[in-house]
Formats: sequence, structure tokens, C-alpha cells
Amino acid sequence: MKNEIPGTRFWRRPSIDRRVFFRHAGAAVAGSFFLPGRSLETVAQASATTIGTAKYVIFVNMAGAPSHVDTFDLKEGAWTLPAMQPTSYGDIRWPRGLFPKLAENLDSIALLRSVRTYAVVHGIMQTWIQIGRNPLSGLSKIAPHIGCVVARELRDPSAILPPFLSLNSGGGPAQGYLEPVTAPFYVNPGGAGLGNTTSPLGPSAFDRRYGLLLELDAETRAMADIGPAVKEMEQFNLTARMLMYNADVDRIFTFDTTERARYGNNGFGNACITARNLLRANLGARFIQINLGGWDMHTNIYTGNALNPSSATSTGRVFDLALGTLIADLKNDGLLDQTLILCMGEFGRTTGPLNSGAGRDHYQQQAVMVAGAKVKNKVIGTTNSAGSATDDSGWSAQRDIRPEDIEATIYSALGIDYTKVYHDDPLNRGFALVPTNQGQYYAPVHELWQ
Repeated sequence: MKNEIPGTRFWRRPSIDRRVFFRHAGAAVAGSFFLPGRSLETVAQASATTIGTAKYVIFVNMAGAPSHVDTFDLKEGAWTLPAMQPTSYGDIRWPRGLFPKLAENLDSIALLRSVRTYAVVHGIMQTWIQIGRNPLSGLSKIAPHIGCVVARELRDPSAILPPFLSLNSGGGPAQGYLEPVTAPFYVNPGGAGLGNTTSPLGPSAFDRRYGLLLELDAETRAMADIGPAVKEMEQFNLTARMLMYNADVDRIFTFDTTERARYGNNGFGNACITARNLLRANLGARFIQINLGGWDMHTNIYTGNALNPSSATSTGRVFDLALGTLIADLKNDGLLDQTLILCMGEFGRTTGPLNSGAGRDHYQQQAVMVAGAKVKNKVIGTTNSAGSATDDSGWSAQRDIRPEDIEATIYSALGIDYTKVYHDDPLNRGFALVPTNQGQYYAPVHELWQ
């Protein structure tokens, strides 16, 4: 497959922006808003063997593509700064100067070093790793985010919170053709509570108007041939109302300056605190995506604001402090064994000496960090001395690990049958949770647990 693939545009249903979400709930007394919908019918293929150790997933999207040879597959040379402090922890060679907090938690971490992307175009691969398939293929035009599939499979109808929360992203792949209740709920947490959850009228007046809405719509909702659109809108309003004036929800998104400082006092740290609080609250969140950009490292990779081990505000150090603290807190809470944490970007970076700009350019080889969900502390796969190609894949498929294999691993960790096919797609072709690609079949990396 060629490294460069032309861009494309593809259709999806609107995702749930929290401002629109609550604005609609507050204004719905004027009438109902009808959304397209279709019946839900799912059929599984053969029953697959799944791991099922995870109740939750935290997917850290390292947008921009981190350098694998400076992070999760450390390679040393004349370019390596002494401040990186390369250190051996068993079989793991680790940049302790860049990732000191994660070094304290390496006993809970596994590394996939035989990962290879199909393309080196940011937009295409950002979509690819989030929908688990080639964005240019036919069914991908209506494909949901992996988190939306998790939401459909594991959503509790009585839960207060949406099953899929996307933190610090504000957009991206959404639910595709799936029902709106599976859509990502976008939040940029700042520690001051969940915004847009109150009405200028106050709770009493708002409840009166909400009650009036229910009365006005009662006859429509009672119709036998109501169709899915009205029911979807009814659920939309109900879910929004459950989040409004809810002290339990507000506590998840409220944290003080001391807590913010523990996690780095930045947006990524705030998102990690929120992820921890979501798991502690157990109010329905199952898939949490956290976006951290700043990994596009073409110039000044060690002296700028990317992988500068001497700067606490560099992207690498920000990532380390917040994520390392999150892992430690989940471990202390007893929640880490129930939570699969997966950190990856869309591809890797060129290897060996730096480019003329003292940085690294786009490259297909990459590495992924995994923690929690009872994964073993190990390295899967080895690369050559430069980190430019896989020497030994380290898993049963005996080939490079692809984004679709990562997708299958997420589903398996949650106990979801990754061989399942939905037969409710609008193209009537059958939508496989994990697709094939030109005859290539994908599978979970179960060696993480062996």
C-alpha cells in the first residue's frame, strides 16, 4: 500500500457537542426536533474468545505523531541528550529524564514495538486510528468511532452519563450511522464543574417548562408508528436533563488548585483528573478519549517544546506527569485492573540522526504504550538497531501490528466479540466491527495478557 493516500470527505451524523446538548434541552419547550434513525439489528459471527478484563477504556490520542525512538522504543545515538537519562528496567530501555513519573509505574505498563501504520498523512491516519479502518474504503464513509461501538455494545440505559466522553478534542470522527445515543460527548474540563448545565430561569422554572414539554409531546410519543427519530429525541432530552442540576455529575468535573497542580496544572492534566473521577463515580462512562496534541516534531525536537526533558512544560513532560499520576491514582483506587489505558499517535518518526531542522519527519514504524486491565509488564516486538523496521513481531500473527489489530484488542479487553457484524447499516452490506483489508484479517494482541 502506498504511503501517501489522497484526502477525502465522508458523511456522519452530527456528534453531541455539550453546548448544543444542553441548549436543546433548555429550548425544547418550543417543540420537538426530529433526527434520522433506523432500527437496530446486530448479528454476531462465530463466538470469539475475548479477554474481558476491562470495564473501562482510556484512549490517549497523541495527535501529531510522537517519535517512537525517543519514547516507547528508545534508540540511543549521538542525538541522545544526557538529560534523557536512558535507563534499563528489566528488558525495557526507558527515557527516564523525559518520562520520570511513568518510570515509577513501569510495572503496570506494556509496550508494543512492532506497530506499523499504513500511511503517513496526519488527517487520514488520525481518522484511521479512531475508526479502526481505512477512511477511504467504502463503508468507512459511515463508520463510527471505536468509542461509539463500545457505547452501543456496553451502554447502560439507566446510566446518568453518556458512555463515550471525548476530552479536549472538540471534534473528530463521531457515531457515523449509529444511533445518536452512542455519539461522543465533548468536554474541555477546567475544574470548575460541567458548564451549560443550568438555566437562567432557575431549577424550579426549568422543571415546569420541561414538564410542559413532556405533556405537549405525550400524544406523539404514544403513537404506535412513532418511528425511531422521536424516540431518539426523547432520549436526547432525558439524558440532558439527568446531567443538569446534578451534584454527582458536577463533582466529577470539579477539582481544586492542589489537584490540578498534582497533574501538571494544564489542559491534559485536567482531562486526566476528569477521567479518574469518571471511573470513580461509575455513572455510565465506558470509553474516555483524551487528546494531547503537540507531537508534530519536524524541528527542534529536544530544545523546543516537544521532547525537551529539561522543560516541565514540554509535551513529553506534560504527558508524563499527568498520565503517570493517573496510573498511580487508579492503582491506589483499585481501578487500574479494570481499565485499559492505550496511548498512541497516528504514525511514528524518522530514525537515526535528526533532520536538517533538528527534528524528525513522518515515518510508518511506530510504538504504542498500554497499561492496566491486568496486562503483563512486557515488551511485544523488537525493531532493528535504528528502530526503522520490525525484526520480530512478538505475537501470534507474525506480522506488524496494525491499527485494526489495536481496535480488536480494545474490543477484546472489554469482552466485546470483535468478529461481530452489524446488519443495520444503510448500505445493507453488513458492518464488521473489525474489517478485513484486501484479504488481510486482523486480531487482538492477546500476548499482552500472556
